[in-house]
Amino acid sequence: MALTDDSGFRATTFVVIDFETTTPSGHPAQPIEVAALALRLHDGAWTLTGRSTSLIRPPAFAPVTPADTAQTGLTAEQLANAPTPAKALGALDRRLTPGTPYLLVAQHAATEANVIHHQAEHCPTLARTNLIDTIPLAKHLAPGLPNYKLDTLMVHFGIPHPPDRHRAPADVDVTAQLFLHLIAAADRDPRLDSLAALFKTAGRTAKANQPVQAGLFDVDA
Repeated sequence: MALTDDSGFRATTFVVIDFETTTPSGHPAQPIEVAALALRLHDGAWTLTGRSTSLIRPPAFAPVTPADTAQTGLTAEQLANAPTPAKALGALDRRLTPGTPYLLVAQHAATEANVIHHQAEHCPTLARTNLIDTIPLAKHLAPGLPNYKLDTLMVHFGIPHPPDRHRAPADVDVTAQLFLHLIAAADRDPRLDSLAALFKTAGRTAKANQPVQAGLFDVDA
């Protein structure tokens, strides 16, 4: 059976997500832009079921630096009147329909997972959503590449380089294209014949879903 014939896969909405962040010393990365798009396989064809993008105003301890601007093109002036993380991520979170099976998709999903985890109070549904990482999936399906950076994978799969690369809307679009190329390749791999097999190969459990381990020195009262 091919991956896209699996009932669990066909029932899942895949939400491709990307953040741009600042990285203040002594603090976790703080989001300054988020983009997401939702994809669902329906009658053998992929359907875009939703899209969202927002600038995000960073907290005072995480100002936009010249290096951030050089990377993304975003400036402190552009973000001064942007929504707070609570508003931007809360609005995105409310777009997820309760009871719908979701998986997030990201390039180097640990980055997105950590941002979401640290903003979980604003996006509790996102924070409980597990992820598919395109890097281990690409390593499985396209072994032997010099590296698995997004730009390298774009060249390998013939994905055009957008002029605004390193902005969240552009990066989420190319990550979505990469994901679809990878799923097409996975459909030809007998080892990836189910959603469970896909998650075993490239899945990442959200921190909110990981079991809590008791401390070494916890004692009963």
